[in-house]
Amino acid sequence: MDLEAVESIRSLKYRYLRSLDLKQWDEFADTFTPDATGDYGSPSGGMPLRFTGRDAIVDYMRSALSANIITVHVATHPEIEVDGETATGSWCLEDTVIVPEYRVLIRGAAYYRDRYRRDDGRWRIAHTGYERIFEATMSLDALPGFTLTANRWAPAESA
Repeated sequence: MDLEAVESIRSLKYRYLRSLDLKQWDEFADTFTPDATGDYGSPSGGMPLRFTGRDAIVDYMRSALSANIITVHVATHPEIEVDGETATGSWCLEDTVIVPEYRVLIRGAAYYRDRYRRDDGRWRIAHTGYERIFEATMSLDALPGFTLTANRWAPAESA
């Protein structure tokens, strides 16, 4: 087993998730090969969502997760198989999305199925996609006592 490649791919997936949640779009883009494909989709966001090319994936995420939308994506249980300059991976995903403007919280879980490729000497995502295990939406108004006490994306208060 190529442990160096496995660790690089693990780091790549974590960088993908972190840069997505922090809306660091240039870094997010750098996790993909130029010809990457993506298969996403959820009942809340519309099914299916299929993209061809890094720019299409990044442009969609930038517009869909703009403004005051909070996301946290956590991926665990990686199973990574390396075959020379390519690799495959499976990850368990748990995600939370909070949309304060619409007073909604979305929770879900899925399994990512990824393909990776060395590109300019670095591992990048050539394909990513997931199939939902579950997704649930809840009105924030239906959660007694729910108070959002911090929100990095909230508009600045006017003085």
